[in-house]
Amino acid sequence: MTSQSVSGPNPYVMDVINRGNSVVFLDVTLGDIDGGKHLGRISLELFVIDCPKTCENFRQFCTGEYTGPNSQPMGYKNSTFHRVIKDFMIQGGDFLNHDGTGKTSIYNGTSFPDENFTYKHDKPGMLCMANSGPNTNGCQFFITCQKCDWLDGKHVVFGKVLDDGESLLTVRRCEAVPVSGGKGKPRIPLRIVQCGEL
Repeated sequence: MTSQSVSGPNPYVMDVINRGNSVVFLDVTLGDIDGGKHLGRISLELFVIDCPKTCENFRQFCTGEYTGPNSQPMGYKNSTFHRVIKDFMIQGGDFLNHDGTGKTSIYNGTSFPDENFTYKHDKPGMLCMANSGPNTNGCQFFITCQKCDWLDGKHVVFGKVLDDGESLLTVRRCEAVPVSGGKGKPRIPLRIVQCGEL
């Protein structure tokens, strides 16, 4: 008989939960949904205490709880990171048009206001709302690949990559994907194949 090690709860996740915040995850694959290359999991701490409305919007799109006008679940599962700019950020969340033009939110399907600018774009791994100007938050988001302080006061930072050893490495793998054209579109789809809350 062989003994298998039984692991308990993830200490990084438990630390976040004990502080009153939430953790969600994005499993990312390069290529098709079936048969693509698994790049890893990005676990994200959501700053629920300081940005509850923004975090709830993102969380529901991760879990698939939100249903659209046709009563079907809407969210990030099977969506892509449609824009990757090395040494800057990876952007995703447009599960409507898959090109950066789609926008919706859990708040009556429209955009919602900037909640606050408490957190800064001060290091790699910050989770931020993508927008088209003040108070135009929807479903799109980006994760920083370096300090981006010129975005402070323009985009709501509402979470960060969990410091668990795997998550930032997965972001770096995404950042390294070859792109075509000036808009940073990955040559091979960079897909969120599974997502949810831990």
